[in-house]
Amino acid sequence: MRSGFTTGSCAAAASAAALTMLLTQKKIDTVTILTPKGVSYSPVIEEPRFDPHCASCAVRKDGGDDVDITDGILVCSEVRFTDPAAVAAANRDALEAAGMDADGLLPDWMSQRVFIDGGEGVGRVTRPGLDMPVGFAAVNSTPRRMIIRETERVCEDLCYDGAYEVTISVPEGRETAKKTFNSHMGIEGGISILGTSGVVEPMSVQALLDTIRADLSMQKAEQMPVAVIVPGNYGETFLGKEYAFPKTKIVHCSNYVGEAIDMAVGMGFDRILMAAHTGKFIKVSGGIMNTHSSEADGRAELLLAAAVEAAVRLGSTALTLEREKELLDCVSTTAGLEILRDLGLLEETCRVAVEKIQKSLLYRTKKTLAKEELGRVRIECILYENSMGELACTEHAKEFLREALEH
Repeated sequence: MRSGFTTGSCAAAASAAALTMLLTQKKIDTVTILTPKGVSYSPVIEEPRFDPHCASCAVRKDGGDDVDITDGILVCSEVRFTDPAAVAAANRDALEAAGMDADGLLPDWMSQRVFIDGGEGVGRVTRPGLDMPVGFAAVNSTPRRMIIRETERVCEDLCYDGAYEVTISVPEGRETAKKTFNSHMGIEGGISILGTSGVVEPMSVQALLDTIRADLSMQKAEQMPVAVIVPGNYGETFLGKEYAFPKTKIVHCSNYVGEAIDMAVGMGFDRILMAAHTGKFIKVSGGIMNTHSSEADGRAELLLAAAVEAAVRLGSTALTLEREKELLDCVSTTAGLEILRDLGLLEETCRVAVEKIQKSLLYRTKKTLAKEELGRVRIECILYENSMGELACTEHAKEFLREALEH
């Protein structure tokens, strides 16, 4: 199946093209950028316009064989010359409005020489807990890094050392957003500019399941003592960063947690280790074995259930009805975890959650094992959050990880 490219890749390509036209005062028909996954992207440039002060153009989203509601829409970028003082002021004002430290180092998705914002059809963040702070355009951190990297490459190639502003817009974004969960998530006025790898992988369910099966079969053929399973790139990055765990020993299951457990058990794995971030894993604590948002959610409710049990264990009265309601209203588990940290309940809540996750996964093995085999399979779990690191793990998780590493 044919891969496509994310709205983030479109935005970065359009920005690089617009800046090139601004600096050269010449029309270009295409541009080539490198996605975070290492795949080159060379889209056709549409609607090119430029004058001595400003340039703009568009790139049409191509989702490959994974056609979604953003497929075929135009992602536009306008680039304007400015001065470093204006960029510094704009960045400082944006950080201060978001309640962040404007006097310290800029986050790595901001730059001293470029200010990135969203225009028409790009949503704006109105609630905490999302990839961007409240008040920022919903141009996520990876696309921002891509825009900075690709435009700075243009500056280097064309010997420009000044500052500039980049505004990303999507003419059809406001209407397209009505078909998404953006408003529910706290993103108003348009779509989000997304993408962690820059590439859209085709989402054929059977193709994904076949890939999971093939990966597990390879691990079994290599006599791996533990099947190490993560949902995707975040889990791989976490294990690599925290434990120097090689990606060649990791199986990606995407949203298909239950099917991955079924396959691993069916292939004869007696030990399974799963590592996942809270947004995925908290669903599993309630027995949800397909973690895609179209299948089920319940993240806030399940996090609250774990928090209530944690408060009972600790004898804490910090979880008032008002704070429970606040947890239920969170748009992300990250925001919920921050509340629990303020209440002194974070550690115990995560311990409760990981116990429930383990219990749910073990219960799933009943689907594959014969009655006389029940109890043969052991499953350990690691729960982490991208912004907080490891939160909790089951009793023998580190032991399983060591065995897999030493194999």
